[in-house]
Amino acid sequence: MTSRSKPNNAKPSKSNSTEPSKLFEDERIAMLKYLRLGNLQANWDDYLSKAGKGRFSAERLLKFVLEEECRAKQENARLLRRQRANIPEFLEMETFPFDRQPKLDRQKIMSYYDSFQYMTLHRNLVWLGPTGCGKTGLATAFLLQAIDRGHRGYFVTFPELLQQLFQAMADRSEAKVLKRFLAFDPLVVDEVGYVEVESAQVGQFFTLMHKRHKQKTTLITSNLGFSEWGSFLHNAHLTSALIDRLTSNCHTIHMKDCTSLRGKLAE
Repeated sequence: MTSRSKPNNAKPSKSNSTEPSKLFEDERIAMLKYLRLGNLQANWDDYLSKAGKGRFSAERLLKFVLEEECRAKQENARLLRRQRANIPEFLEMETFPFDRQPKLDRQKIMSYYDSFQYMTLHRNLVWLGPTGCGKTGLATAFLLQAIDRGHRGYFVTFPELLQQLFQAMADRSEAKVLKRFLAFDPLVVDEVGYVEVESAQVGQFFTLMHKRHKQKTTLITSNLGFSEWGSFLHNAHLTSALIDRLTSNCHTIHMKDCTSLRGKLAE
């Protein structure tokens, strides 16, 4: 007679029991990387913990994960837009020292800022005043608000813009460069009036501003009043036409009576 074999009651080894779990984890990581869901991968355990503690239903868990992924992607996109905007210093409206600039109409500026109509109505903003009074800081604050609310803005100084436009003429890429600067909304052009402008550059700058007129928002700072722009543009006809385009749908903030903040901020 053959002996009856005894049932095998041996428990699987610990290493064998963890293999499926490890395999699933590797597959999950690979799938999340493929789908570019880095935030979900980074917070996987945290989401499961919250779902367990909150006794989430399957539907609620999926909704929670989707909401968190959307939030993370929106935040990453916002930070990327800021990074690509060429902003030299991130000056937020909350940090502007209005108390040190008593002759500046804070209520008017904040009404422009809070209404957001400079973006919704494509309304230009121009700051005119002496060096160091806070023009660039305010323009940057308006730019950052637009970026944080989903717009793709850009910061460029007037000399840098002229150089890029002039170089585009030399290498015959003018249409490409114009298209690039036309796409930004808003576009900050800082320090208008600090350099002399060649006749060809005046025409290029006018073309850019003309094409942006009532289509995209332009934020400009200048140390010279409009009546003085002819001193560096050297073209009375184009100067008049340019100012007409800028101011026909524009808020002009005069800061000529404001004092320099640079010495005060350094104290």
